[in-house]
Amino acid sequence: MDENAQNPQDAAAANTPAVDIHALFDQIAEKIIEQQESIIGPVAVEQAKRVKELKIDWPQHDVDISGSPQAAIDALVAQYKELFGQIAVETCKEAVSRLTSQLTPDQLPSSLK
Repeated sequence: MDENAQNPQDAAAANTPAVDIHALFDQIAEKIIEQQESIIGPVAVEQAKRVKELKIDWPQHDVDISGSPQAAIDALVAQYKELFGQIAVETCKEAVSRLTSQLTPDQLPSSLK
């Protein structure tokens, strides 16, 4: 137990199954939608529902990604960028920085780099 306490990031990296990564991407999508909703209101959820890779149950704040999680996040960010420009992208990056720090550079969606 002490070994994991001393090296939690190493242990997490070595033992991160695909299910955890998928759950992390679901959380990233949810956090992006929440942040945009706090700025623009319900329009944020309606825009997110246009992303075909996302299954959204917003009353439960549940987001499931089908297909490539990177492509889904890129499509979600692009949806907000189309409406509000680069500031929407920066807001998305800021909202999920804590979560994206858990991804390797090759796992990080290009829209969040």
